[in-house]
Amino acid sequence: MTPIARDSRADNIFRIGSQPIALAAATLLVMLAGIITIALGRTYSGVTPESDHGASARQLQARTAQVSEQLVEKAKGLEATQQESIDQLQMVQDQLQTVRRLLAAQQADTRRLSEQVSTLTGAVDGLRRSYASTQGPDPLPPPRNRHNGIIVRDNTPKHAKSSN
Repeated sequence: MTPIARDSRADNIFRIGSQPIALAAATLLVMLAGIITIALGRTYSGVTPESDHGASARQLQARTAQVSEQLVEKAKGLEATQQESIDQLQMVQDQLQTVRRLLAAQQADTRRLSEQVSTLTGAVDGLRRSYASTQGPDPLPPPRNRHNGIIVRDNTPKHAKSSN
């Protein structure tokens, strides 16, 4: 009988498959080498994913707390400003009411004084008519204009008057 030629590749695969313990040991060594390499890299660099996540979480919490405090402070500032504005508006409204009351009182006084002036004017006219009727046909000369209490005097020297 003639021997059957076998494929050399198939022999290699067959040989690896026949030694599963050696294959498992080699895989284990490669995995251990990878783990040791990662551990050494983290040890020398001082950075671990857990500490990175923890640090970033703490930074995020600190930043959130800071922003929250700033918002609270701004809200308090706005509240104080709003209260000041309300107080100022109330003062202006009170002043406006006072001015309205004063204006109404002044208008009432003006009306009262106007009525009194009208009454006095009527009384003076009545007295004039009464006086004119008692005087007869000789009427009184018209009253002199006083120009608001100012008396105008001629201060021209006498010798200047005679030359004119």
